[in-house]
Amino acid sequence: MDDTFQIDSLDKKIIKLITKNARIPYLEVARECNVSGAAIHQRIQKLTNIGVITGSKFIIEPKKVGFKTCSYMGIFLEQASQYNTVMEELKKIPEITQCHFTTGNYSVFIKIYARDNEHLKIVLTDKIQVIPGIARTETFISLEVGFNRSIPIE
Repeated sequence: MDDTFQIDSLDKKIIKLITKNARIPYLEVARECNVSGAAIHQRIQKLTNIGVITGSKFIIEPKKVGFKTCSYMGIFLEQASQYNTVMEELKKIPEITQCHFTTGNYSVFIKIYARDNEHLKIVLTDKIQVIPGIARTETFISLEVGFNRSIPIE
């Protein structure tokens, strides 16, 4: 089932503006788009209702709050059918910020933030590798983020 939606040029311009700054006032977006504030409010509400926009949030810089080690882990499951059970257990670990069910070598691929390598070792050995259904793991430490962005809306 295709769940994409047709969005017009005004929707695209609105999305570009609010993804650059989620705190931009609707009236400023309206001025940039040459429409009324009410029109912007209605468009953003429509984009939210159809699921194109899923909200706004403040982004915490992990290093600024003491989480200096970013890593990724490929997880091999004993059986693919265990994904939902394993994912629910992974969800309970606050250091895990993303979880993906994938194709390829790994069944699951996760992103982890830890204070340092010692903390990462504790998360891996005491929290993740003890979850029933996980056969083995492979961990990669990120040395630097080259860039991080949203998809472009053309």
